[in-house]
Amino acid sequence: QVQLVESGGGLVQAGGSLRLSCAASGIIFSISRMGWYRQAPGKQRELVATIINGGSTNYADSVKGRFSISRDITKNTVYLQMNSLKPEDTAVYYCNWLADSAAYWGRGTQVTVSS
Repeated sequence: QVQLVESGGGLVQAGGSLRLSCAASGIIFSISRMGWYRQAPGKQRELVATIINGGSTNYADSVKGRFSISRDITKNTVYLQMNSLKPEDTAVYYCNWLADSAAYWGRGTQVTVSS
Protein backbone atom coordinates (compact mmCIF):
# COMPACT_ATOMS: atom_id res chain seq x y z
CA GLN A 1 0.00 0.00 0.00
CA VAL A 2 1.31 3.43 -0.93
CA GLN A 3 1.69 6.01 1.82
CA LEU A 4 2.73 9.62 1.45
CA VAL A 5 4.47 11.47 4.27
CA GLU A 6 5.01 15.20 4.20
CA SER A 7 7.71 17.04 6.13
CA GLY A 8 9.32 20.44 6.31
CA GLY A 9 6.49 22.55 7.62
CA GLY A 10 6.87 24.97 10.47
CA LEU A 11 6.69 28.56 11.63
CA VAL A 12 8.44 31.22 9.60
CA GLN A 13 8.36 34.99 9.40
CA ALA A 14 6.94 36.75 6.40
CA GLY A 15 9.53 36.90 3.65
CA GLY A 16 11.13 33.68 4.75
CA SER A 17 11.43 30.32 3.04
CA LEU A 18 10.51 26.71 3.67
CA ARG A 19 11.02 23.53 1.71
CA LEU A 20 8.39 20.84 1.94
CA SER A 21 9.07 17.23 1.06
CA CYS A 22 6.68 14.40 0.33
CA ALA A 23 8.08 10.89 0.26
CA ALA A 24 6.20 7.81 -0.83
CA SER A 25 6.56 4.34 0.56
CA GLY A 26 5.23 1.23 -1.08
CA ILE A 27 5.37 -0.05 -4.62
CA ILE A 28 4.55 2.41 -7.39
CA PHE A 29 4.66 1.42 -11.02
CA SER A 30 3.61 4.59 -12.78
CA ILE A 31 3.19 8.16 -11.53
CA SER A 32 0.97 10.44 -13.59
CA ARG A 33 1.07 13.56 -11.48
CA MET A 34 2.51 14.81 -8.21
CA GLY A 35 1.19 17.88 -6.54
CA TRP A 36 0.68 20.05 -3.52
CA TYR A 37 -2.58 21.40 -2.14
CA ARG A 38 -3.26 23.55 0.88
CA GLN A 39 -6.17 24.27 3.16
CA ALA A 40 -6.40 27.31 5.37
CA PRO A 41 -8.79 27.45 8.33
CA GLY A 42 -12.36 27.97 7.16
CA LYS A 43 -11.41 27.64 3.50
CA GLN A 44 -11.61 24.93 0.90
CA ARG A 45 -8.59 22.91 -0.10
CA GLU A 46 -6.90 24.52 -3.09
CA LEU A 47 -4.32 23.47 -5.62
CA VAL A 48 -0.89 24.99 -5.12
CA ALA A 49 1.34 23.29 -7.69
CA THR A 50 1.60 20.18 -9.81
CA ILE A 51 4.22 18.40 -11.86
CA ILE A 52 3.22 15.82 -14.40
CA ASN A 53 5.02 12.78 -15.73
CA GLY A 54 6.67 14.73 -18.52
CA GLY A 55 8.02 17.32 -16.11
CA SER A 56 5.67 20.20 -16.91
CA THR A 57 4.62 22.26 -13.92
CA ASN A 58 1.57 24.27 -13.04
CA TYR A 59 1.06 26.80 -10.25
CA ALA A 60 -1.76 28.68 -8.63
CA ASP A 61 -1.63 32.35 -9.55
CA SER A 62 -1.17 33.24 -5.89
CA VAL A 63 2.17 31.41 -5.68
CA LYS A 64 3.65 31.94 -9.14
CA GLY A 65 7.16 33.29 -8.96
CA ARG A 66 7.49 32.38 -5.29
CA PHE A 67 6.99 28.62 -5.10
CA SER A 68 8.72 25.91 -7.08
CA ILE A 69 7.78 22.26 -7.35
CA SER A 70 10.34 19.60 -8.16
CA ARG A 71 10.76 15.86 -7.85
CA ASP A 72 13.31 13.12 -7.44
CA ILE A 73 11.87 10.02 -9.04
CA THR A 74 14.73 7.88 -7.75
CA LYS A 75 13.71 8.78 -4.22
CA ASN A 76 9.94 8.78 -4.86
CA THR A 77 9.89 12.29 -3.46
CA VAL A 78 8.34 15.58 -4.49
CA TYR A 79 9.39 18.94 -3.11
CA LEU A 80 7.85 22.36 -2.76
CA GLN A 81 10.29 25.23 -2.33
CA MET A 82 8.44 28.19 -0.89
CA ASN A 83 10.10 31.60 -0.95
CA SER A 84 8.91 35.08 -0.05
CA LEU A 85 6.27 33.58 2.19
CA LYS A 86 3.27 35.66 3.15
CA PRO A 87 0.85 35.34 6.07
CA GLU A 88 -1.84 34.30 3.60
CA ASP A 89 0.25 31.22 2.78
CA THR A 90 -0.56 29.88 6.23
CA ALA A 91 -2.30 26.53 5.80
CA VAL A 92 -1.96 22.80 6.09
CA TYR A 93 -0.12 21.61 2.99
CA TYR A 94 -0.97 18.22 1.54
CA CYS A 95 0.77 16.27 -1.16
CA ASN A 96 -1.28 14.38 -3.68
CA TRP A 97 -0.11 11.79 -6.16
CA LEU A 98 -1.94 10.25 -9.06
CA ALA A 99 -0.30 6.89 -9.57
CA ASP A 100 -1.33 3.49 -10.86
CA SER A 101 -4.86 4.77 -11.54
CA ALA A 102 -5.33 5.83 -7.93
CA ALA A 103 -5.11 9.04 -5.95
CA TYR A 104 -3.06 9.23 -2.79
CA TRP A 105 -2.96 11.92 -0.13
CA GLY A 106 -0.59 12.64 2.69
CA ARG A 107 -1.77 13.68 6.13
CA GLY A 108 -0.50 17.21 5.74
CA THR A 109 2.11 19.48 7.26
CA GLN A 110 1.36 22.82 8.90
CA VAL A 111 2.92 25.97 7.52
CA THR A 112 2.46 29.11 9.56
CA VAL A 113 3.74 32.47 8.35
CA SER A 114 3.85 35.26 10.90
CA SER A 115 3.63 38.92 9.96
